[in-house]
Amino acid sequence: MERPHAGNSRPSHDRERQASPLPLPARFDLICLSHLRWNFVCQRPQHLMSRFARAGRVFFMEEPEWGDGPARLTVENPAPNLWVVVPHLPHGLNQEEIDDAQRALLDGLLQERSISRFVLWYYTPMAVGFARHLAPLVTIYDCMDELSAFRGAPPWLREREAELLTRADLVFTGGQSLYEAKQSSHPRVYAFPSSVDAAHFARARTPQPDPPDQAAIPHPRLGFFGVIDERMDLALVGAVATVRPDWHLVLIGPTAKLNPADLPRRDNIHYLGMKGYDDLPAYLAGWDVALLPFARNESTRFISPTKTPEYLAAGVAAVSTSIRDVVRPYGEMGLVGIADEPGAFVAAIERALREDAPTRLARVDALLAQNSWDATWEAMLRRIEEQMPTTAPHVTAYDGATQDTGATHAPAGMPDADNGRAIT
Repeated sequence: MERPHAGNSRPSHDRERQASPLPLPARFDLICLSHLRWNFVCQRPQHLMSRFARAGRVFFMEEPEWGDGPARLTVENPAPNLWVVVPHLPHGLNQEEIDDAQRALLDGLLQERSISRFVLWYYTPMAVGFARHLAPLVTIYDCMDELSAFRGAPPWLREREAELLTRADLVFTGGQSLYEAKQSSHPRVYAFPSSVDAAHFARARTPQPDPPDQAAIPHPRLGFFGVIDERMDLALVGAVATVRPDWHLVLIGPTAKLNPADLPRRDNIHYLGMKGYDDLPAYLAGWDVALLPFARNESTRFISPTKTPEYLAAGVAAVSTSIRDVVRPYGEMGLVGIADEPGAFVAAIERALREDAPTRLARVDALLAQNSWDATWEAMLRRIEEQMPTTAPHVTAYDGATQDTGATHAPAGMPDADNGRAIT
């Protein structure tokens, strides 16, 4: 049974990249310290940093790569105003030496690129060890995950996060659960749940040729895209494939921190590897149901999967395990099926296959019309402006349009970006 398409229907709002006036060039830079690689899967950092790069320079510093030879930096310029900075460090350094080497490399970057007025944006608390000496205009901790709960997390990560919370002017969280966990740790914590470029993923609603590596896979197709790691319930994936051998599971994305031997292998499970962000709608167009088969463990306790609104924008029915930030609001609104045990998960997929697509899409579009990465970024900028020294220039001077400087709220039933509360 093939998923019914909604013809050429798209969300009622315009393409996101054209919907908001762009800011004039900023008179300061942004330094982002990230545990994620720029060229890894497209996630929250890429969406937000690319938006600042429309206005000013972004230096996106990744975690080190290891090799032989002296410490050095490589700097690439993959997009206008965006530089990806990678430290290369020799093997065998202890943590103090790692911090010292990165501090020296970062200081050299600031001097070489004439970076003097900047906002410092942390994704990883580990970066405090080499960046605590800097004097930014504003320091931001964008907490998108509880990294200390992830497999292989450094034992001192919690200590570094505690220090970062004392240094940060603002704390943003990637979801409601993280907001609730962090709100007592800092006086200025704001929930900014996962957003979506709805127009990009709505391309999947238009019937189109299958990508070559998916074309021969039979229907019904159950799809997933994202990192395949310890957060995925591999036993559940294997059980669904076993119980329903006539269903075909299409898994897109890199494998991380897993032994390949632990991945479930069935004739109806298809690992297609990593795909570009621009290619995802073509794969989604050929899926009957999209899956969020996350394990329920410490590493998923606070996650707010960006793929949830992306699946919905693509027009695909979705089924998830009971991840808190999926249950609230998507499950409670009846937009995503929720189940945990294999039998219940299979039954939820069966219901999704029978759903009336036009009715669901109308409700999805009403929700997503209020949600975009542009709106999220503009709300973040307002918070940054509030923390700017009085002598610093504002960054949200818009070209030829008057912007509402009031609070930007999340969609009904989703956390308010200003105070973390749910709006009903």
